[in-house]
Amino acid sequence: MTQPVSTLDILGIKVRSLGFEEALADLEATLRDAPAQRRINFLNANNSNLAATNKAYRAVLSRSEVLADGVGVDVAAQLLEGCKFPANLNGTDLVPALLVHLKDPCRIALIGAEQAVLEKACANFQQLAPWHTFRALSDGYFDRNASENLLAELAAFEPDITLVAMGSPAQELWIDQHFEPRHGRLVFGVGALFDFVSGKVRRAPSLMRELRLEWLYRLYLEPSRLWRRYILGNPVFLLRVLRYRLKRPTPRPAATA
Repeated sequence: MTQPVSTLDILGIKVRSLGFEEALADLEATLRDAPAQRRINFLNANNSNLAATNKAYRAVLSRSEVLADGVGVDVAAQLLEGCKFPANLNGTDLVPALLVHLKDPCRIALIGAEQAVLEKACANFQQLAPWHTFRALSDGYFDRNASENLLAELAAFEPDITLVAMGSPAQELWIDQHFEPRHGRLVFGVGALFDFVSGKVRRAPSLMRELRLEWLYRLYLEPSRLWRRYILGNPVFLLRVLRYRLKRPTPRPAATA
């Protein structure tokens, strides 16, 4: 069974503190040992800003397991907790690595993105890990109020892993409102993952990723869509972190014997 791990408090959201290999082993253990469904979401600076103004989204994050995504939450962890996360567990890197890491054949369901992007991502995943079975069930533009047929198809597939790529907070809210244990043992809200895997959106050069500057590369590629998220959103996030640090009570020292 999976073992308890520490968490770091990022603006009131508990984010798991795991190394990359540790995370892979932890997720693999669920498929091997644990009968219960686990819902995995990711927290970056933008998602934290969304959670600050969307109570329903924030509540969903509190009910799921949250992993650290990006340099913003690392800066926040350093300011708030005095340490950084052991690894950047963004879904774009973690999910493909997990699929390769899992040697026993699994069934993986894909939901979200545009139809052509979804199909291309599914084909590329199949090429990456051909011992698994991948199925592209639906693009992300179905009627959210009429999800029954899609959910029935998903359950009939009996997925080990379900990847939902509809953007935040839509994907997290939809999963929280509709998913049952039969809809996947590991469920991930993966945002733009299919765009990257399909090749629709290019990843940053490896050096920029190592320097934790992928956000800057994305801004360069899509300035009109992302300028608010990064140019305005990053300072707002840091301001929230500083205010949270000032308002948070100082922990009382441990009692001595």
